Amino acid sequence: MIPGPFTYHRPESVADAVKLLGELGEEARPLAGGHSLIPMMKLRLATPEHLIDLHGIGDLKGISRDGDRIVIRAMTTQHDLIASELIGSAVPILHEAALLIADPQVRYCGTIGGNVANGDPGNDMPGLMVTLDASYELQGPVGTRSVPAREFYQGAYFTALEPGEILTAISVPVPPAGHGYAYEKLKRKIGDYATAAAAVVLTMEGGKVASCAIGLTNLAETALLAEDAAKSVIGTSLDDAALKRAADAARAIMTPAGDGRGPAEYRIHVGGIMVQRALKRAAARIRAA
Repeated sequence: MIPGPFTYHRPESVADAVKLLGELGEEARPLAGGHSLIPMMKLRLATPEHLIDLHGIGDLKGISRDGDRIVIRAMTTQHDLIASELIGSAVPILHEAALLIADPQVRYCGTIGGNVANGDPGNDMPGLMVTLDASYELQGPVGTRSVPAREFYQGAYFTALEPGEILTAISVPVPPAGHGYAYEKLKRKIGDYATAAAAVVLTMEGGKVASCAIGLTNLAETALLAEDAAKSVIGTSLDDAALKRAADAARAIMTPAGDGRGPAEYRIHVGGIMVQRALKRAAARIRAA
């Protein structure tokens, strides 16, 4: 439970961090909140020779609005999301999901950049970002580029990040006024990853679903966008038949592994239930408005 030896670096700018990553190569790892990397180092599953601590970079912190998008800098913590009035009013599903991540101690340190960047299928925020059609700003030795969240995840712990790149910000489109939202997460205990979770953002007109996006967490090697499930409820009032079709369509793309949270069949079953619950609660928010 003791990490191997490493050299500690604390750059003061993104450019300096990128330069260090380029010079030190594969033996260097950026450090954000540390909740994924440090446990792996303690178990000697990760043995980087250099840690590049991003906490000293002021440009990587903060939340702002840019037109019809919310920009969240990578070192913004989950606690910062919860405390942000801008997030609460413009993208409230992020506020709701952040409250379900681990416990207050973890949320004070855990960053949104670390949560979305390392490709852990159990992390909550990737599924939210896929649902919201967010994009990620990546800065590396050849400059800055933007990658849609829906194209970023390639497999468990495999992402579109190139060697030497750092995820610096997340850009989230502001959902329409009056939209419904919900994040339903089943977990064994406080602090655990989801056994299964589903995010829903939708709009309704005349009592019928006009638009819908559904994201799934920890039900495959990456966060999933359940496109067929979302399409199946368009034009419906979310009656029982529509909810069942959506759950069945979502289950069709789930490929979880059996683990301590249950066998794959169980996780697929409750994954469909999370989709139904999220759809119903998102619609109820609109009807109650």
